[in-house]
Amino acid sequence: MAAELWGWGSVVLVLMLVFALLLGGSRCLRRRYASDGARVFPSGKAAAVAAWASGGRALLVTAHPDDEAMFFAPTVLGLRRVGARIALLCCSSGNYYNQGEVRKKELEQSCSLLGIPACDVTVIDHRELPDDPAVEWDTQLLATFVLKHVEANNINLVVTFDAGGVSGHANHISLYTALRYLHSERKIPEGCHVLVLQSVNLFRKYISILDVPISYLLPGDALFILTEEETEQAKRAMQCHGSQLLWFRHIYLLFSRYMVINSLQLL
Repeated sequence: MAAELWGWGSVVLVLMLVFALLLGGSRCLRRRYASDGARVFPSGKAAAVAAWASGGRALLVTAHPDDEAMFFAPTVLGLRRVGARIALLCCSSGNYYNQGEVRKKELEQSCSLLGIPACDVTVIDHRELPDDPAVEWDTQLLATFVLKHVEANNINLVVTFDAGGVSGHANHISLYTALRYLHSERKIPEGCHVLVLQSVNLFRKYISILDVPISYLLPGDALFILTEEETEQAKRAMQCHGSQLLWFRHIYLLFSRYMVINSLQLL
């Protein structure tokens, strides 16, 4: 019995130490790195994205309502900080559990909190683009939708998932495949660039702002780090998606680095 109590005591002690590190580390790292909320590494090809600061138009391409807050809030708030106007193209209504209409309303509320007006939010509800983690969406169909949106709205920056899709979701990865196709085939208009959100391993994914030094050291073209106030704004946006806030997503809100940090690469 004593050994069992000691074992549980050790687990509790470790959890308390981790929590203390997150609290203390969060304050120190925010003071050190997040004072301006967004950082761009303007070397090499990333220098071409200077249009962000001069009233550029960015298009965030997501798969489901809640992706914009759950994964991309640092990018959205960071781009707004440097003067970009952001539009959202959500490629499904999130109807996996027949909640599509509810989720579209939640999306509009979330985007409002993130500074994306309803007039700049577009939801594609196409039968060949179902919300389903087992379905890879058609590359040509997706590419057509994205390209039409880019051309119609004079977009000079597109942001989406990378080949890992952050969570490995097939719909997320399909977006990367479509943008990669448009980029490799040189179909994207001249002057428009594509940034993809870097997927990280499970350890880094759940150490919140403690991942900042690692993100700084690893290669990347843009790094967005939220201030404490902006982080609360991102969390409020995610909380708009009440239909999706199962118990494990509350843990995600507390510990995921994607609520605080986005590191991205240019295609």
